Amino acid sequence: MKAVTITENNEIEVKQREAPHANVGEVLVKIHAAGMNNADVMQKLGGYPAPVDAPADIPGLEFAGEVVEMGPQTERFSLGDHVMGLVSGGAQAEIIAVNERFLMPKPDSLSWEEAGSFPEAFITAHDALTTKGNLRPGERVLITGAAGAVGVAAIQIAKVIGAEVVASVRNSETREKTKKIGADEAIAPDEMQNYGPYDLIIELIGAADFAANIDALSYGGRIVCIGFMSGAEANVDISKFAFKQAVVYGSSLRKRPKEGKAMAIRAVEKEILPFVEKKEVAVPLHATYALDDGKKAYDEYNQKGKFGQIVLVNE
Repeated sequence: MKAVTITENNEIEVKQREAPHANVGEVLVKIHAAGMNNADVMQKLGGYPAPVDAPADIPGLEFAGEVVEMGPQTERFSLGDHVMGLVSGGAQAEIIAVNERFLMPKPDSLSWEEAGSFPEAFITAHDALTTKGNLRPGERVLITGAAGAVGVAAIQIAKVIGAEVVASVRNSETREKTKKIGADEAIAPDEMQNYGPYDLIIELIGAADFAANIDALSYGGRIVCIGFMSGAEANVDISKFAFKQAVVYGSSLRKRPKEGKAMAIRAVEKEILPFVEKKEVAVPLHATYALDDGKKAYDEYNQKGKFGQIVLVNE
C-alpha cells in the first residue's frame, strides 16, 4: 500500500509500505479520505512521537473508508460498510487495520472528504465541551483558535447544546465564516475581555493568552486546554482560581486509554451524528489533496487564512 511516511530527516514522502492484516476484533478498511491535524504536523517535526500502538512514521489520526476484510471476533460491522475512524496513527495510507471500537458509521449526508475529517475534530470538541467542560444550555463559551478544525466543530456542538458562543480568530478574513456556522460573536483575541465573562473557555492556541483567560472567567468557570501551538508554559496567578472557584482541565485523545477513547467515540455517535445526518452540523473543508501529494499538503498546512480541514484523498 501507499502511505505518507515521515523520513529520518523529518521530511514527508509517499512510499510503498507493507499493508496491515486484521487481527482479533479488527476490520481492514480501504481508506477513501484522511484528515490532517496539528498532531500530524508536530509528529513530522519530531515533537509528538506516536504511541506504541501506532506506526512510528505513518501519521494520520482520522479517516473514512469501506470495510474490506473482517478479522476474528468482529460483530458490529460487515463487509462493504462505510465507516469513520479515530486512531493513534497510520491513517494517511490506503489501508488500515482498526478495532471496531474505534469506528462509527459514516452518515450518507457526508462526502468521503467530509467524513475523513470528521472524527478527530468533532470527538475532541465534544469531549472538551461536555465531558470536561460540562457546558450547559444558556452558558457563554469562548473558543480560541476557532477557525481551525476543532474550533469549527466546537462552535457547532456548543450551539447544539444551546450555549452562547464567542469565537476568537486572529485572521479578520475568517471571522465572518465562524458566524455563518453558528458563532454569536466573532472577535480578535485581544477583545476577549469585552465579551466576557465566560462560563467555559476552550483553549486551542496555548499559553499566549492563558493569563487573560483566567481574568475573563466567570465565578465557577472552567478552562479546557487542548492546543499548545503558542507555547505550553504560562506565568499565572493561581490565587485567581481559588477566588473564582475556577477549574482547568487538559484534554488529549491520542494517548488516552483505549476504553476512554472508545467511550468518547460512542458519545459523539449518539449525540452528534443525528444532527450531522439532518445537515444541522457541517464539516467545512479548506482544501483536499491526493495522497500522492502528501508532501505538498504538509508544506501548505499552516497557510494563513485556513478555515476548516485539509484532507488527503485516495483516488
